[in-house]
Amino acid sequence: MMRVTLDAVHKGRDGLALPPISLAFETGAARIVPAETEQRPTVLGLIASGRMKPDAGAVRIDGRADAAALRRRVALVDAPDVCDPAPDVAVFGLAAEELMFAGLPSHPVAVLRWLDDAGMRELARVPIADVAPRERFRLLLELTALRRSVEAMVLVSPQRHGGHPDEWWSLVEEFAGRGYGMLVISGVASTAALAGRAERADLAPDAPEPAVEPASEPEPEPEPEPDPAPEPEPDPEPEPEPERDEKGGQR
Repeated sequence: MMRVTLDAVHKGRDGLALPPISLAFETGAARIVPAETEQRPTVLGLIASGRMKPDAGAVRIDGRADAAALRRRVALVDAPDVCDPAPDVAVFGLAAEELMFAGLPSHPVAVLRWLDDAGMRELARVPIADVAPRERFRLLLELTALRRSVEAMVLVSPQRHGGHPDEWWSLVEEFAGRGYGMLVISGVASTAALAGRAERADLAPDAPEPAVEPASEPEPEPEPEPDPAPEPEPDPEPEPEPERDEKGGQR
């Protein structure tokens, strides 16, 4: 099994072109990772396929930093302004070029035969810009698979051609089932639409443990209120003095 890992790679000053990201993908599996802005998906695709060096972080294939092996074994597919076909090129011309790059016969008869086998003969004269999204992706992925050295493919921003994400994701899963490592770099909305079906490639940092509130100390039991002080007993009334007679004697 071939495995590609990106460890905290980023590009540009302060990660402006590509903020730090870690991800992994391997043969026989389909993975997706979100990337936004016009350039970031292509920058990430170039780094993941060994065609651009990150400013920081490491890219490894099977545990080794080997950019040449990465370029040979991982194909970049449909990256805007890098390897996406010109919009006016016909499917026939595109197929002829890819057959030649794969070292296969690329004369007109061979091209038409290949298109017949792929079920795309009727698209031969259609400009690639006018091909429906699902047929476009199948064409590009099938042509990429002609290269014998390719073990994985990085598909960049498929959502820009329209259609529902399920259409191109089902193709990605099909090629993963054929043994290829498939990494899709897509927009946030498309990634969210495939949540629960598409496994993420990005390796999120460990989530911080939730803060544990200190155990509250038990409130002290209220002290019993002191018994009210007893009211002082009234002083006993003085006994009346005995009456005396006129001579001063007691009666």
